[in-house]
Amino acid sequence: MKSALLILGIAFAMISCNKNEQKSENFKTAYIDTAELLKEYEKFKVEYDTFKVKSEEMGRPLESKFRAFENEAKNFQTNARVKGQAWAQQKGAELQQREQQLGVEQNALIQQLQEEGAQLRDSIIKDVRQYIKDYGKKEGYDYIYGTGDAATVLYAKDSYDITKTLLEKLNKEYEASKGTETKEVKKEEVKK
Repeated sequence: MKSALLILGIAFAMISCNKNEQKSENFKTAYIDTAELLKEYEKFKVEYDTFKVKSEEMGRPLESKFRAFENEAKNFQTNARVKGQAWAQQKGAELQQREQQLGVEQNALIQQLQEEGAQLRDSIIKDVRQYIKDYGKKEGYDYIYGTGDAATVLYAKDSYDITKTLLEKLNKEYEASKGTETKEVKKEEVKK
């Protein structure tokens, strides 16, 4: 009797393994080196080169101001000896104020360029992700993984997405842990 149960158990386990093997053979997966993809993507190269030219053009007026400031600072040292200490103090204060203004302009330009560069990159990445998703659907992939700078799943069939289920559970757990605090805050908001 025990040996019959043991044989039956082994047979059941083998059948289960065969079913799992058959299922896994049906999965179609691939991966993409996302860093290499962006590096070699022509649209990204062209957009980056265009952005680089735009950055240089936007920086030229500021470079001119810095060169003029440097020349004025050199002349200041020469003229300070000739025109006296009072003139040197006044002109030194003016130069210091101009230097601060140039620093502010430079920081604003850098921030603007960083924001525009990030928007450009994000836009291209969004388009590439959509293309990968469409390609995955068209070619029948179950998963397309990403490696490189950002190792993520770039495409998966909707039936494998448990995001909503997990989010609902997490939100319920969070609300439960907050307990009466949430109810009290909502009551106060209603009173207002």
